[in-house]
Amino acid sequence: MEGLNLISTFAEFKELKNIDRPTMMSVLEDIFRTQLARMYGDADNFDIIINIDKGDFEIWRNRTVVEEVTDPNKEISLKEVQQIDDSYEVGEEYPEEVQLASFGRRGILNLRQNLSSRILDIEKANLYNKYKERVGDIIVGEVYQAWKKEVLVMDEDGNELILPKAEQISTDFFRKGDTVKAVIINVEMRNNTPIITLSRTSTLFLERLFEQEVPEIFDGLITIKKVVRMPGERAKVAVESYDDRIDPVGACVGVKGSRIHGIVRELRGENIDIINWTTNTQLLVQRALSPAKISSMNINEAAKEIRVEMQSSELSLAIGKSGANIRLAEELSGYRIDVYRMDAEQDADDEEDVYLDDFSDEIEQWVIDALKGIGCDTARNVLALPAEEIVRRADLEEETVEEVLGILKAEFEN
Repeated sequence: MEGLNLISTFAEFKELKNIDRPTMMSVLEDIFRTQLARMYGDADNFDIIINIDKGDFEIWRNRTVVEEVTDPNKEISLKEVQQIDDSYEVGEEYPEEVQLASFGRRGILNLRQNLSSRILDIEKANLYNKYKERVGDIIVGEVYQAWKKEVLVMDEDGNELILPKAEQISTDFFRKGDTVKAVIINVEMRNNTPIITLSRTSTLFLERLFEQEVPEIFDGLITIKKVVRMPGERAKVAVESYDDRIDPVGACVGVKGSRIHGIVRELRGENIDIINWTTNTQLLVQRALSPAKISSMNINEAAKEIRVEMQSSELSLAIGKSGANIRLAEELSGYRIDVYRMDAEQDADDEEDVYLDDFSDEIEQWVIDALKGIGCDTARNVLALPAEEIVRRADLEEETVEEVLGILKAEFEN
């Protein structure tokens, strides 16, 4: 009866902990063999037969029949065997069933304790391996406890996950029972216990939200090239499409903002700028500083610095609230960006400036587009740059640049 209770306990562990059958059988045999080795000194001559489905087991000790016993654990005398069964002869193996009662109460208690310990270790290892493969995935859990420094989240299987304060958006506020969505950023073992850490401030969380909301990103038609963010305040997401028929920015925003609105709500109102990715540094910075309008730009590749000049009215837009816009633009481009207000003389000249589009009857449109690509939208923006710099940055022929400069200069001379 005690054996049945013991196996019943094993079966309960198997069901509750979801341990696979081969592992369970191996654990049971190992703890029995360990206990037998303690009792008899060696367990190599024991056969352990476990039927986990029926909830029973058998243990058999095999001993060789000899005339004179030298190892009581592995040998049995012919005289002793013949008292039980006179058909055995010297050299044959005599199997004898070991009853669980022979283990004693202490032995059975050791079995249960060892099993509990082994099962717990296996469960921890399984949990670690399960979540180690899911790093970078979004998970939805329920808040079990909210403390000052962290929030304890339970997954659907009742496993404990940690959302530290540092990984929460500043406006996040959770109560017990709330549903929380976050990304798994780290899984590690501490003191033989798996610690699964979640984050809502990681750029990876924003990427995964876009994958969930935008089918074209999930299917690989649109690629997220880079994400930078100040959690809860502002983020910039650079996207690129390999299919000319797909507008990556429009697809991410959705009809009437249907796709982006869901992401913004999840991020507590975080302002998200979606821009078209480009390898052209000038154009990337121009898009990153949007909605500010740049008058001129000078790039120092060696120092990884960019000098940007714009009208006074554009400065606040470029810098953004608490400097968020320009800081994110720097992270996105990989350059330090210094913004300068155009001087008074230049401000006055701008009143007489002319947009490049007004010269479309004299300058080919592709040339105008190339000049716009380096941040020059007006005639004076172009004239403010040396010809050789325009050639280098806009990738235009020297003759073309000279012709354009002549047309623009003539406009102001007239």
